[in-house]
Amino acid sequence: MSRVQKIVLDGDAEGQRLDRWLKRFNPHVTQGQVEKLCRKGDIRLDGGRVRANSRLAEGQTLRLPPLPDAAQKRTAPVPVLSEQDVEFVRSLVIFRDDDIIALNKPPGLAVQGGSGQTRHLDMLSNGLRFDRDEKPRLVHRLDRDTSGVIIMARSAKAAADLTRAFQSKNTRKIYWAAVAGMPSPRAGTIRYGLVKAAGHGPGGAGEKMICVAPSEIDDTPGAKRATSDYMVIDGAAQRAAWVALSPITGRTHQLRAHMAEIGHPVVGDGKYGTNSQENEGDGWGAQLGGSVSRKMHLHARSLTLTHPRTGARLVLTAPLPEHMARTWELFGWDSIDPGTDPFEDLE
Repeated sequence: MSRVQKIVLDGDAEGQRLDRWLKRFNPHVTQGQVEKLCRKGDIRLDGGRVRANSRLAEGQTLRLPPLPDAAQKRTAPVPVLSEQDVEFVRSLVIFRDDDIIALNKPPGLAVQGGSGQTRHLDMLSNGLRFDRDEKPRLVHRLDRDTSGVIIMARSAKAAADLTRAFQSKNTRKIYWAAVAGMPSPRAGTIRYGLVKAAGHGPGGAGEKMICVAPSEIDDTPGAKRATSDYMVIDGAAQRAAWVALSPITGRTHQLRAHMAEIGHPVVGDGKYGTNSQENEGDGWGAQLGGSVSRKMHLHARSLTLTHPRTGARLVLTAPLPEHMARTWELFGWDSIDPGTDPFEDLE
């Protein structure tokens, strides 16, 4: 049995259901056990009772009682993956050791199951057991249409250490994006707050984040402060720009909402840009038109973290997905050294 824990939730927990968040790090705990702990009041959120399907928010404090050990759960059947699925998910691996598996997640692959999602990374991770009895654990997320570096922990201890690293901001994330237009100035910090607007689909599907001026955050119910750094690396006249992005906070859809708010939405982002509008001089929408793919051009290029066992600083990088590589070639943008942090000289 584990000890009582009090966890201050970070941005990766924002909007997640309690039961799904909990089972990411404790996959041996059953749904029935989670619901029972909630009914008894053993699991509490900000000191109050909570349901298994309650949505979490960054900054909340979650109290977890001692949880059952893996040995206390009857062995559950392992989902059977096809040879093609195993080959596919293993082809995504860019780093693996005894503690961590890092993948280059392709666009369009959801990280976890949800409404209408039957094939997702959490399910496919059963093909990443290799020599282990348990599948690796998710410790952070990427949006379904965002590609790039995502890491998984191969043990409960590694998962706990990595989760603390993300919570304490002891990680460095650099994203690459193609955005509509040319940001001015070419480097800056965006500090708009974010508040969630409910979607109109089943169960609130389609929700999005609305930007709030910094001076209005404290007076806007539900608004949270958010900070993003950006820097232009190259451009295509005034039509488009290659930008590096670094999320200082970790809010839902933060980079996408922030870039759209300053008038330069991520190319292909139909949620925060204008899906049908092409950039022909009459305002900036999310589509460039021509031969540029309509898929979203946002890629988690690198993740720097401290290795949970060795303490070494580890820099993980992921090549661009095919549709973004074609855009980079079209505009003549030459890839830079994968280990380069474009913000380093500013610190």
